Amino acid sequence: MSAPDHVDQYPTRLAHAIAPIPRHEPAVWGAESDGPLRQDHLDRFSDKGYLVRHGTVEDDQLPHLRHELDRIAADLDADDPRVIREPGGTIRSIFEPHLLSELVAQVVRLETVLPVARQLLGSDVYIHQARINLMPGFTGTGFYWHSDFETWHAEDGMPAIRAVSCSIALTQNYPFNGSLMVIPGSHQTFYPTVGETPDNNHDTSLVAQNIGVPDETTLTKAVDQHHIDQFTGPPGSALWFDANLLHGSGSNITPLPRSNVFLVFNSVDNQLGEPFAAPRPRPEYLAARHVTRVA
Repeated sequence: MSAPDHVDQYPTRLAHAIAPIPRHEPAVWGAESDGPLRQDHLDRFSDKGYLVRHGTVEDDQLPHLRHELDRIAADLDADDPRVIREPGGTIRSIFEPHLLSELVAQVVRLETVLPVARQLLGSDVYIHQARINLMPGFTGTGFYWHSDFETWHAEDGMPAIRAVSCSIALTQNYPFNGSLMVIPGSHQTFYPTVGETPDNNHDTSLVAQNIGVPDETTLTKAVDQHHIDQFTGPPGSALWFDANLLHGSGSNITPLPRSNVFLVFNSVDNQLGEPFAAPRPRPEYLAARHVTRVA
């Protein structure tokens, strides 16, 4: 559990409900001169908590990446803990793809990716977590509304909201094949949750998250205040979003698969400590503690 000097600015997983907490940190740490994003892009990210960047991966590279996803899935042992499966057995996520594939590692270092992460976070960065998300046609299930930072804070010991996610579409994202929904502006508020973290919660939460999610009344108020946006677009597009932005996805009941490379960049000045609300840290493949600056 937390050390005595491990100050918790965002208490969560509590025995009783408390009021939402305004975030303490800025959403954008860098300036226009620090990277490729124009000031209007930075202002939008600060206001909405997300930004869509088309053409992040070039068209001629997409078939190679899709093939690489198939190769990684085929090469890993069925009982590899980095492979997360749907209840029916199909693969849902594969963690640490940047360590399993040089092609995915190259995506991390693209000029359309790494400089954006550094600019938004105002510092050097490292990969806190990376995964491939697969949502096959007919069988891909959704993910309930949540803030990633709530989990990373409670279970990984991430102290401050100074991380950003980049979800790069490898297939067309339609409004009807389980594409990501976000609540714009919700990143400015931390929503504490009720319920103690079970031991080894990640064994089940990566398939169906029940702990660390806001209640229906909280979500209704957030949507009433901010509404809902949805990320749609062609392959190669990237959705950048703040670690504290509420987001979720529905199931894919269409024949059209959806897949993406999901990269989480954390500031090197925001390294993990002891979990704030969990018995022990999650495994390295879910939350990197050996910090390697992306160069």
